[in-house]
Amino acid sequence: MHSNSSDGHYLDPGVTPVKLVVMGPFAVGKTTFVGAVSEIRPASTEERLTRAGELVDDLRGLEDKDTTTVAHDFGRLTLTDDIVLYLFGTPGQARFAAMIEDLMYGALGGVVLVDTRRVAESWDAMARLEEAGLAYVVAVNAFPDSPAYTEAELRAALDLDPWTPLVIGDVREPGSARTVLIALVSHLLSRPSLEPAS
Repeated sequence: MHSNSSDGHYLDPGVTPVKLVVMGPFAVGKTTFVGAVSEIRPASTEERLTRAGELVDDLRGLEDKDTTTVAHDFGRLTLTDDIVLYLFGTPGQARFAAMIEDLMYGALGGVVLVDTRRVAESWDAMARLEEAGLAYVVAVNAFPDSPAYTEAELRAALDLDPWTPLVIGDVREPGSARTVLIALVSHLLSRPSLEPAS
């Protein structure tokens, strides 16, 4: 897959790089997702939450959360011999809206993570991707204390189009996270054209 002359750091000719964004609300598991599936050591901008952050970040029900992404996460996954995914995990707070828009530039699609304890908080990420004309997959991150719903109930709560893939799993598990990405790439390949966001 990798050229000897590049020591494995660069893509060989004929390999298609695909930029994807991983989106969703604060504390839904975006950093965990990127870290679970990345074949390289992921770049992360996790910082410890401070007392000042408590004034703007709602931590109700998230008492164990002690870090937050302050810029973005980055990982890479070689999916096939000719497709390499570049994953950009976005921050989840509304105050980072301009940065999220910048990270979406050039992306071909996205993953929207959902926590069933707070489904409505993922609507903003879905709306951003739809406004940009980007295909996406919805991944329900099954936290231990999250309520369980049927696929039909989740689709209704999220108002998903029938063709939007919905995957339920645990993003801490590499196999589960990889399944989400395979669903997204399959969804992208089924679309008539692959034009990045601009």
